[in-house]
Amino acid sequence: MEPRLLGPGPYRATRLWNEIIELFRAGMPLRKHRFRFKSYERCFKASEAVDCLYELLGSNQNFGPEVTRDQTVKLLKKFLKNHVIEDIKGRWGTEGFEDNGHLYRFPPSSPLKSYPKKPSCGKEVIKFPDWKEPKAGPSEEHIPVKSVAMNSEMWYKRHSIAIGEVPACKLVFHRELTHTNTEEIWKSMTLSRLQKVLGLDSLDEVLDTKLVNSKHIVQNVYNVNKQGIVTLEDKSKELPHWILSAMKCLANWPNCSDLKQPTYSGFERDVFKTIVDYFGQMKEPLLTFHFFDIFVSVLGLLQKPSKAVEALQISCLLLPPENRKRLQLLVRMMGRISLNQDLPPLSESVRTRTLMVQMFSRCILCSKDEIDLDELLAAKLVSFLMDNYQEILSVPSALKSSIEDHVVHLQRVQIKYAGTESDATFLPPSLCHQITTGEFEYQRAAGSQEPLAALLEEIVMNKEISVKDKKKKLKQFQKSYPEVYRVRFPSPETEAMLFPEETKQKPPILMWALKKPFQPFHRTRSFRM
Repeated sequence: MEPRLLGPGPYRATRLWNEIIELFRAGMPLRKHRFRFKSYERCFKASEAVDCLYELLGSNQNFGPEVTRDQTVKLLKKFLKNHVIEDIKGRWGTEGFEDNGHLYRFPPSSPLKSYPKKPSCGKEVIKFPDWKEPKAGPSEEHIPVKSVAMNSEMWYKRHSIAIGEVPACKLVFHRELTHTNTEEIWKSMTLSRLQKVLGLDSLDEVLDTKLVNSKHIVQNVYNVNKQGIVTLEDKSKELPHWILSAMKCLANWPNCSDLKQPTYSGFERDVFKTIVDYFGQMKEPLLTFHFFDIFVSVLGLLQKPSKAVEALQISCLLLPPENRKRLQLLVRMMGRISLNQDLPPLSESVRTRTLMVQMFSRCILCSKDEIDLDELLAAKLVSFLMDNYQEILSVPSALKSSIEDHVVHLQRVQIKYAGTESDATFLPPSLCHQITTGEFEYQRAAGSQEPLAALLEEIVMNKEISVKDKKKKLKQFQKSYPEVYRVRFPSPETEAMLFPEETKQKPPILMWALKKPFQPFHRTRSFRM
């Protein structure tokens, strides 16, 4: 069985668990061993199991080379507890596995986990305000409408009502969007984009959308400082000042601004231990228990870094603002420490980057219910976060722009035509003041006649329509806007020039028909008075 990359989707952790068991059973060499003067067939030493599984995980695309031997031993402990393996006497159910020479074997069949059946959360329907007439307020006749440039085709559709070709239209406008409406729009469009990036038909099996707080999304987008860090409205949820000082000290080492320079060896390790202890005592990880499945699902996109970054950008917007801020500060500190050549080693045996992943993975991502692979999955996610934290923990500009444009569109006055999909959209009316009759007449002429004159000229110059259709449109235009038509065609001659008639040659007239018998001139008598 060849290892394969598991993409996003429901129960990804369970699928990975089952795949690793099958790969381990297929790849672990079995042979005869002696223990206490007795021979055992088809078994293996604990150290051999660690070697085999460590190599298997390192070459697997779902985990990668950053898996440590210590993490491999912890996974084998869980294998023993779940009866994936047993000792040579058939004992299992504990985590007493050690990296030594003890003998173990596979049971006749290693149990694979079944996929849990989650209760249906139901698709949450986001209700948007409907387009309809206001119950009270100014009538349609008094709503100022901004003129819109129209082409001949649009004009023809809207002015063919008189001949009964399309139903009548009416001016309608949106009820004013409340702050709650805007927040729900942000939630709906954010989740829709996340579903599209993950390539899933539905988010139901990886995320309970009812647990997504729309207020958190809006706060994470707009309540940020110049560095992009979330600013909290509730200051009691801020990190303690002493933890912030410790994090700044290591992140900016040796240029510590909040603390005096250390005077003893090992000072930086004590500061690091203080930070680890603080984040280690949290009751819930920064990515929260509710969003565990969605973040594990994102891991299936790591082979497509740009997709993975966008998915994590959007997923992190769902976090409570205090969690997002702590994640921003923690991951930024981890990234800086890993790249800081001036900082003394924080461990004698473990590289600084590996130490960062080991110490903080569980406080960033873990499952509420014990999942046997959560530590390896968390390490994979945290490593990717450290490499791309500046982009992942920033606000996705494309998503922000699309949602803001959509909100503006919903606030525009619209003209609805039955049977048509396109509507003319106008800016909502602003506050107005009374004007004189003369000013009104001038604004009406300037605001309506100029666009209509341009529309008439477009009809005249359009060479793609037949002469018959052009005459029909011009006749309708003349009937609807006689004043504008009269300015363009002041006389019948100017109108006739638009359709020059082809000169028809008259049939030749016979010369004999022109000649008449000569008649002499007869002088009439004149009567003089």
